[in-house]
Amino acid sequence: MNTTSFDKAEFRKTLGQFATGVTVITTLDGAGARVGITANSFNSLSMEPPLILWSLRNSAYSLPAFAQAEFFNVHILGLGQHELSKCFARRHTDKFGGIETSKGLGGTPVLPEHAALLECKTAHHYAGGDHVIIVGEVIKYSRKDMAPLVIHAGQYTRIND
Repeated sequence: MNTTSFDKAEFRKTLGQFATGVTVITTLDGAGARVGITANSFNSLSMEPPLILWSLRNSAYSLPAFAQAEFFNVHILGLGQHELSKCFARRHTDKFGGIETSKGLGGTPVLPEHAALLECKTAHHYAGGDHVIIVGEVIKYSRKDMAPLVIHAGQYTRIND
């Protein structure tokens, strides 16, 4: 372990040892356009009231949309949805091209396939270093019997039974 200096690349690799699920989070911008991103910085926060949290880089192109959004959706991705994850991780592309969405709370886009869906009302924003922490109150939720998409050490993987 390096105790004399802080190496950001090594820190990122260290955090990568924590296996996590993958989400796509969607909302509408101020003009009503669909906005979506891939995020693995997602956690449950509270059961009473039902709260979740996730974070978004301060420099993210989609930050203004999420900063003003009243509602957003968290789609927990299932095994086999790595291409969808990659699509929503790209910058400045038509991420919704060819995807028919339905409407969630406030008209927010709901993707047709996911392991679980959390429809949220924005509750709080907090500064967190180079990120904004977004807290949502879960208003509606659903789940399917689908194995989760997992990322570990920067690679998609599966949980072995």
